[in-house]
Formats: sequence, C-alpha cells, structure tokens
Amino acid sequence: MKLGFAAGYWSSGPPPGIEESIAAAESLGFDSMWTAEAYGSDCFTPLAWWGAKTSKIKLGTAITQLSARTPAATAMAAMSLDHLSNGRMILGLGASGPQVVEGWYGQPYPRPLERTREYLEIMRLIFAREKPVEYSGHHYKLPYPGGTGLGKPLKSTVHPLRKDIPIYLGAEGPKNVAMAAEIADGWLPIFFSPKSDKFYRAALAEGFARPGARHTMDTFECPASVSVIIDNDIEAAADRVRPMLALYIGGMGARTANFHFEVFARMGYEETCVRVQDLYLSGDKRGAMAAIPTSLVEDTTLIGPIEKVRDELAKWKSTVLTTMLIGGPPAFLEMTAKVLS
Repeated sequence: MKLGFAAGYWSSGPPPGIEESIAAAESLGFDSMWTAEAYGSDCFTPLAWWGAKTSKIKLGTAITQLSARTPAATAMAAMSLDHLSNGRMILGLGASGPQVVEGWYGQPYPRPLERTREYLEIMRLIFAREKPVEYSGHHYKLPYPGGTGLGKPLKSTVHPLRKDIPIYLGAEGPKNVAMAAEIADGWLPIFFSPKSDKFYRAALAEGFARPGARHTMDTFECPASVSVIIDNDIEAAADRVRPMLALYIGGMGARTANFHFEVFARMGYEETCVRVQDLYLSGDKRGAMAAIPTSLVEDTTLIGPIEKVRDELAKWKSTVLTTMLIGGPPAFLEMTAKVLS
C-alpha cells in the first residue's frame, strides 16, 4: 500500500506548516499529495502553489466539486496543472451534496450520477483534442443552445501533455462506486473501513463488469484518507477524531440527505448515527461527540499504541485500498511512515 499526504480543507486560512509537511512527504517517498475544497479554499490554487515546490510527488484534488465549475473549466485547470507539473496531475472529482451544491454554488443537485457521467465525457473529449467539442446531454450542452446563437464548437488551444489525465471519483453509495469503476481511473472513498471491504468490492465488481469499463481491479486506484493517531491512551486518541465524525455524521448534510450518515449506518451503527444526528442538529455538539463509541472510531481509523496500529494495519492492506492518505507535521509523517511500512 502506497502512502499519500492529505492537505485537507482550510479552516480560516492556510494550514500552518503545510509547506514543510509537503516537503517531508516528498522526501519520505510519498506517492501523492491531495488538496480539498468545500465552501472556502479551492482545490487548484493551493495545489499549484504548493506543487511548484515539489518535483516528484503526484498532485491530486480530493475532491474538486463538479458544481463549482463547468466541465470545460475543470478540464482547462487539469491540463494546465498537468503541463506545469510535468504529468503529475490526478483529477479527483465529486458531486458533493445538495446543501453545498444548491446553497453555495447555486446549482441544481438532482440526478448527480447522470451529471457526473456527462461531466467526464465532456472532459475526455477536451483531453482527446481530436475535433471541436460538441455535446448534447441532459445537464450540459456544447455549444449552448440559447443566448446569442453565436456559440460554436471549439477545440482547446492547449495541447494536453497527457490525453489520459487520470480521473478519480469521490463516491459513497453503491451506485456511485460502481459508476466510478466503470468510467473513472480511481475511486476516492471517505470513511473507509475494512469492515466494508466486501460491500465495496461488490460495487466495484459491478462497475468493472459493465461494457466499456476502463479498468479491472488490478489497474484501478483506491486512495483513502485515514486518520492515524499513535497514542498509548486509546480513548484520548479517539477523542481527537470524535469531533470530525460528529460533524460528518450529524451535521454535514440535511437530516434526510446525509450520505456520510449512510456510510456509517451500513457498518452497523444506524442507531448511533440517529442519536448523533439528533444531538448535533439540536445544537448539542459535545453530546454528539460523546455518543460516538470507540468501536466506531477504531473501525475507520488507526489509533492507539504502535503495536496495536501495526497489528491492525494487516486488515487495511488486505482491502481494495491502494493508497493510504495521512496528514500531519513532518516528524509525525516520518514516524507514521515507519509504522505503516
């Protein structure tokens, strides 16, 4: 299993010490580094700025939100970064959820799988650069059929460094995971657990079996962010993860549309998820954190003494994951890399 560096989201500003961590990750031989976006910092600007100080590590977005840009705008950014990085770009895409898509980007959310499929088809036409792009889908049409009537098919002025820039899809539900296996080059899970490996293998297998699938399991990439906390006090380690889990289970999405909630419910924690959501949405965030059992934390993270983490690592290495994405300061990355090797 390869290691990657997860830069994650910004809070009120750039993460402190991030450039030192990226330099350490590259010197330690990490395979990739990844930026994120939601409704604050974007993916591409930090990736270009930080990536300019690297020479080998792959540069990925985890994830770029479809509704933030047109397919052409995302393709332009990906081609530009791929040139500037000498072919190190990995484009991670995701549909996000209705609260962000409709509340922040002012775009409609329904039929996200269909929209994702069209989005990728357009980008691959742009990357191929075989002819001016024309596309007529349910969500996207090029040229635009209204307006002045002067729009015409165009071909990128930039010749892509690679016509097969890898595209990974962020996905949680079985239909979306299957579609990732069918049309993408990789899958970016969130809150992956070895307990869910059989479920995800089945969804991926369904996608690989579809006509025209681009890959098999042997050539498909599955990077996932995994919290790793080395601490002899397991409860103290779990407490460092509980705030994030409470946010995603309880508050990241509406009560009737929280895809993260569903991930944990499928693991067997539905009653816990309902309680965490009730507490979080009522304003009791501390109560929501306290309602998360240590077993749930341990199912989705590697926490505890070094010996425990090493013992549990075998389960993770036997899953579909190909890369484990971790974050932290340079000293932590060096120590963790040794533990996970």
